[in-house]
Amino acid sequence: MSTLLLVRHGETDYNINGKMAGRLPGVPLNEKGRKQAEAVGEALKSAPIKFIYSSPMERAQETASYLAKNLGLEILDAPGITETDIGDWTGRSVKQCARTKLWDTVINRPGELVFPGGESFAGIQQRIVAELEAIAARHPEDLVACFTHADPIRLAVAHFLNMPLNSFQRLGADNCSVCVIHFGKEGRVSVPKINLVAGPLWPEKAPASPKKNGGTARAKKE
Repeated sequence: MSTLLLVRHGETDYNINGKMAGRLPGVPLNEKGRKQAEAVGEALKSAPIKFIYSSPMERAQETASYLAKNLGLEILDAPGITETDIGDWTGRSVKQCARTKLWDTVINRPGELVFPGGESFAGIQQRIVAELEAIAARHPEDLVACFTHADPIRLAVAHFLNMPLNSFQRLGADNCSVCVIHFGKEGRVSVPKINLVAGPLWPEKAPASPKKNGGTARAKKE
């Protein structure tokens, strides 16, 4: 059985500023994104991962580099899992695009959407599913990490869950989250885990309850 881990890249300044980078070159991880990438690289370093694939985009390659360094593996290019080509919307803010007539289609009828000068969600889903199935067929008994982007991940997961394309926006794919997809015999596919986030984004442990008779105060003095 082949198992693919779909890992979204770490945070960029475009993410926190509400802008859509699309395939714009020169969009690296920011400081938080590098910490996220380091955390997911640490979380997965004990996994028996045999191969690492990545979208050609800089932010995905940079995120993959932390795990690749930990495991001593080469990063292999997978053009089919690259970011969405949003065409004329590249570099624009979400607020700007939300004021267009097309935005209602993005949110409520994404199966009908074609980005002006770019791709359709249906086309993105077809290419990423084809790439993932090819990777799984290439490594039928291996655990493989694939570093990619939010919409491609959500579209792939929707496909393998047999969700309607118009419902894929309901799924989450946070920065440096991991989705697990098993490819079994006779075309059987399962998606046991979605949008798992490792490292510093996990909720912190609750503080210990104060001890009676001034135990907490004594601990501070010590």
